[in-house]
Amino acid sequence: MGRFSRKELKEALRIYNEAHQKSSETGDWSIWASIFTDDATYLEHAYGEFRGRKEIEKWITAVMAPFPHMTFPHEWACIDEEHDAIIFCVQNTLTHPKDPTKKFAFPNWTRVIYAGNGKFSFEEDIYNPARDAEKAIIGWLSAGGKFATEPKLKPKYR
Repeated sequence: MGRFSRKELKEALRIYNEAHQKSSETGDWSIWASIFTDDATYLEHAYGEFRGRKEIEKWITAVMAPFPHMTFPHEWACIDEEHDAIIFCVQNTLTHPKDPTKKFAFPNWTRVIYAGNGKFSFEEDIYNPARDAEKAIIGWLSAGGKFATEPKLKPKYR
């Protein structure tokens, strides 16, 4: 059995989602990075591995700079009480630049480990950057979407 109850893990997911939402609304991704422990590990299949909250913040603020208002609506979530983990699927979503009823999105499966006190010690994102992410972003740009800044990072892996 893990250290946290199902109720605590549900609350942790609410905290995670609230930080994501605030970052999407404001474009300030340091808000989201603040939910990680000082020694957290983040495995990102396109960009590599990041260790520690500061490294996670440096990466997330750079990678989100071109589209700071991307949203992440959840499709589903499950709680693994034995391992203090939450697994969920989101759609990384960009709103159509001319028609807000249309979206450009790609799926992302995430596993986070809750460390307590509103902080997470681990995250791993699983998605297909070459097929899914690229298609959504190219579609968004073709429809008139514009980067807020030029991309600052290039994926390590494709």
